[in-house]
Amino acid sequence: MGLAMAPTSLSFLPAQPLRLHLPKPAPTAPRPPTVRCAAKTAADVPAAALRPLPPPKLVRCPALDRQAARASRLRFARKLLTLLLSKPRGFLPLRVLHRCRRFLGLPRRRPLVPFVLRYPTLFRLFQAPTSSLLSPSLSTLAVGLTPAARALAADLAALRGAELAPTLAAKLHRLLLMTPRRSLLVSKVAHIAPDLGLAMDFRATLCPRHPDIFTFANTSHGHALQLVDPPPPPPAPLPPSLRPAAQPDDRLIDRPRRFPHLPLRRGLNLRRAHRDYLLRFHSLPEVSPFEPLPEDASTEMAERRACAVVREVLAMTVEKRTLVDHLTHFRRDFGLPNRLRALLVRHPELFYVSIKGVRHSVFLVEAFDDDGRLLVEDEMLVGRDRLEELVREGKRIRRAEKNGVFAVDGDSDEDGEEDGNVMEGSLEVDGDFGDLFEDGVNGEDWNEVGDGAGVEEGDEDDPELNAMEELWVKKAVAEGLVDSGSEHDVW
Repeated sequence: MGLAMAPTSLSFLPAQPLRLHLPKPAPTAPRPPTVRCAAKTAADVPAAALRPLPPPKLVRCPALDRQAARASRLRFARKLLTLLLSKPRGFLPLRVLHRCRRFLGLPRRRPLVPFVLRYPTLFRLFQAPTSSLLSPSLSTLAVGLTPAARALAADLAALRGAELAPTLAAKLHRLLLMTPRRSLLVSKVAHIAPDLGLAMDFRATLCPRHPDIFTFANTSHGHALQLVDPPPPPPAPLPPSLRPAAQPDDRLIDRPRRFPHLPLRRGLNLRRAHRDYLLRFHSLPEVSPFEPLPEDASTEMAERRACAVVREVLAMTVEKRTLVDHLTHFRRDFGLPNRLRALLVRHPELFYVSIKGVRHSVFLVEAFDDDGRLLVEDEMLVGRDRLEELVREGKRIRRAEKNGVFAVDGDSDEDGEEDGNVMEGSLEVDGDFGDLFEDGVNGEDWNEVGDGAGVEEGDEDDPELNAMEELWVKKAVAEGLVDSGSEHDVW
């Protein structure tokens, strides 16, 4: 007997599987065959592809910023010392000194007398009878040097003349070798002369002692210092690093590395692209700062030589630092780029740009340790140390006169900070030592001064400033800060 099967619950499924009808893709053109090349190495990349990076963010270094602020506090004292030492008898009338307000970095409406009184161990005010026909019965107030300042200047002059004369001549020799014509204007050398440890009268004291190296020439732009013909043999090149060599028992990190390494100061981190660029930059061939580049040299080689020139100049300075503006004076002479500050910031492994003070300073990083101390000190640093000691002693004397009690050593630099703040508040850009030659200040032409001569333009007709000066003069006379000066003749 046949059994009839009941339909199951799956009887609704179709007997054949479902088919999805999708639209056919449009026909495409056949792709051309691709050729895969091997990856290029760093040596295969052309020099034009290694373009300089944009200026990175400036990372502050507190240790070097303190050194910049330390130098900024002494700027007024140094410049006034330079002015007074340029005169045979070491003093200038106060009226004549008003012409140097821009050079000294003073604001227009700040009197000069209180700035002079801040340094009683360096400068003094005195009155002397004048022989001028305009005011025969009046006394003239003048600013002169103290015996301590004269002794400091005499010791530095003896040091430059006896022991350091060959070293200073070698610095000038190196400076002239970095120019294509082996010649520099005297006014330009005067801008950086104090940083190199040279005296302001180097053309009368140092250069005549070495006639086999230097000679002078008259150009359309002024007196120029140049090398003799034929030039003397070039000096020894600067070592690759100014840091002392590591000893065998030093740390493991001080040993020579097997792979390319970029020495950076403590606390400085760079982006990967910037670090790779600097590693490629230092892999380029070495360039001598004393030899000009060929005309077809690449941009990277030109930047390589510019860094070598700046490194050479900073290594010759006494404090291994100078102002960025001083380097810009030699931009055409040394072949430096127009955007010099951007180049300095782009190479933090070599230089550090400090924005402390009115004007920016540039430091040679390899010459300092992590705490901002010089690894190798120059012989002329004794002048800076003695000047700072005299300034500190003057602060203690002023505090003692004000409070009646002598302050102990280690006083705070309140007056120095105030002096720096006043300089930063100045609306004018102070001049340089080279301006003394350009304006005719450094010479004998100030011995004869008429009525109102030597006053900066605009100051003679400023009754408010004149009243403030008279007030400070009367205050200084009342406090006994003005000497009689009978043994001097101002005019």
